[in-house]
Amino acid sequence: MGHHHSKHHDHGGNDHHHDHSVAVNQDNKARVLWAMVLTFGFMLAEVIGGLLSGSLALLADAGHMLSDGVALLLSWLAFKFSEREADQTRSFGYHRFQILAAFVNGLTLLMIAAWIVYEAIARFLQPVSVMATPMLVIAVLGLLVNLLVFKILSGGDHDNLNLKSAMIHVMGDLLGSVAAILAALLIMAFGWHWADPVLSLLVALLIVRSGWQVVKKSAHILIEGAPESIPEAAVKDALMQRVEAVIDVHHIHTWSLTADINLMTLHVQVDEWQTETDVLKQIKSVLHEQFDIHHTTIQVEHLPCPDDDCHM
Repeated sequence: MGHHHSKHHDHGGNDHHHDHSVAVNQDNKARVLWAMVLTFGFMLAEVIGGLLSGSLALLADAGHMLSDGVALLLSWLAFKFSEREADQTRSFGYHRFQILAAFVNGLTLLMIAAWIVYEAIARFLQPVSVMATPMLVIAVLGLLVNLLVFKILSGGDHDNLNLKSAMIHVMGDLLGSVAAILAALLIMAFGWHWADPVLSLLVALLIVRSGWQVVKKSAHILIEGAPESIPEAAVKDALMQRVEAVIDVHHIHTWSLTADINLMTLHVQVDEWQTETDVLKQIKSVLHEQFDIHHTTIQVEHLPCPDDDCHM
């Protein structure tokens, strides 16, 4: 008897073009758009306020808001790109653009934090006189705007890495507004001009922590890292225990298209007595129910794996 292999995908039909794209969450997209409009709008108000009052702190914060506005624009473009249908050159569509946007956003967060640290050190070495009253007024307005933007974004899908990176940018701004208010109050009450750089450093540390998490997660997806929630051993055990005809499972490869779309390829060795269609139905059912796998490519074999690296 010859060695028999057959490959099956988890979508039926004889059509040679398969659409693997997944619908973009329109609510997430709308929330990012509103957040972007508000952020750019207040950035202009800060620039005007900074120029009128001569406050360097407000102009610096306007630069921070500009970077956040660009980050939100990038997030919105990511959702927009992801709406494009799959084609011959991008069979999974454009969803990975969301992860690329999250990665860039994460890097910009780290750069913003580095800039804040640099500025804070410079102000320690050469103290700058801050006009506390206009700083306080604009900072309070900034806090209100950032709270509104954060509320808009926090109502979206928290598992979406693109939306999450945008939220962290806004959280950084929100903390920046709180720090600016505290610094302005301390300067007004006690003349403590050093309060501005000290509180800025605390915000920078929080931004670094959040930015690193986004960079780490998005980079893991971009390099085709396996989702932590789907251990290879657990997949093998589940299929061998729950699908009677399965004798062996090997060549398991799991990766993510986005943070919430997982894909898998695997080889299964099965008994001769059961039809492949029945086995595939059971395997796909187990993978979908237990591991939330959205797309599988399954190679069915009736003899032991002939490859040297079967258990990779």
